[in-house]
Amino acid sequence: MYNKIITNIKPLGFTWETRDPFLFCVHHQDEYPKGNDQFGPAASLEGRNLGQDFTTKDGWRMYHGKKIPGFPAHPHRGFETVTVVLKGFVDHSDSHGAAGRYGNGDVQWMTAGSGLQHSEMFPLLNKDEGNPLELFQIWLNLPASRKFAAPYFAMLWAEDIPVYSEKDINGKLIEITIIAGQFGNVTAPPPAPDSWASESDNDVGIWLIKIGAGGKWSLPPASPGVDRSLYFYRGSEISLAGISIMPYHSVDLLADETVIIENGNEDAFLLLLQGQPINEPVVQHGPFVMNNTEEIRQAFHDYRTTQFGGWPWPDYDNVHAIEKGRFAKLADGREEER
Repeated sequence: MYNKIITNIKPLGFTWETRDPFLFCVHHQDEYPKGNDQFGPAASLEGRNLGQDFTTKDGWRMYHGKKIPGFPAHPHRGFETVTVVLKGFVDHSDSHGAAGRYGNGDVQWMTAGSGLQHSEMFPLLNKDEGNPLELFQIWLNLPASRKFAAPYFAMLWAEDIPVYSEKDINGKLIEITIIAGQFGNVTAPPPAPDSWASESDNDVGIWLIKIGAGGKWSLPPASPGVDRSLYFYRGSEISLAGISIMPYHSVDLLADETVIIENGNEDAFLLLLQGQPINEPVVQHGPFVMNNTEEIRQAFHDYRTTQFGGWPWPDYDNVHAIEKGRFAKLADGREEER
């Protein structure tokens, strides 16, 4: 333990370690070039391990995509994904017929629950200049009682996500984007209905924090028993509870203590994840997260026999038409456009 407030400091890799009730977080940041007519990069793909391209080359990666970057159809069961897109766009398609295009501040909250397939492609819509992409995908566990909840997704559109702001004693701006949870009198939009975050007593928080250069801010305490972590993903240097933290490090905190954060000479950007732990066994195998190995075996069996509803789209790396804006089509046929 570093002091009575900080319990651990770790460098961040591609996959970020998280604490219960979260499973992990991934920070995707790719400087994609101009797009071609197929929404892929207007650049050579030679030398890339297509289908498994996770090595940054020329500032970007194809991931599992072979023509379009992203993640073609794949299954999930037993948890939720919260996808926070800071820059760029994601095209969603799933085995229940739901679809969407979201980005530039939008968040998708998806409950995999009993099982579904979905694809998450990163269409390069701009043919005249680069297509930068930055997003977080956060995996949030479901308790045993909700592992088989009906699959669901909701869009938290950027315009509807509240931002709390204040200035410190020196006039430096502090901004907190509240994706889940509450800060002061500012409350996030409702999460998916079967989420661990849907019950306020679980004190789940997903916040994006921006502290202006030279700013100083007090992070207030959370409920006793909450697991709380901060991820410092961009900036120069911060001092947290008197300890210097360099960029691309995470800090685990005792949540029921006030924490003083002092920023360096650049704007600092942090992701906060917190929540009451579920405190149940976690067994993960690839895309499935259950409570024991027998449930994992059953998940594989169910997927092989049902395909979680099949795949109703023409391609496993399905993308939507160029003229589509930001939209969501839900499995019940309702549509939202932004």
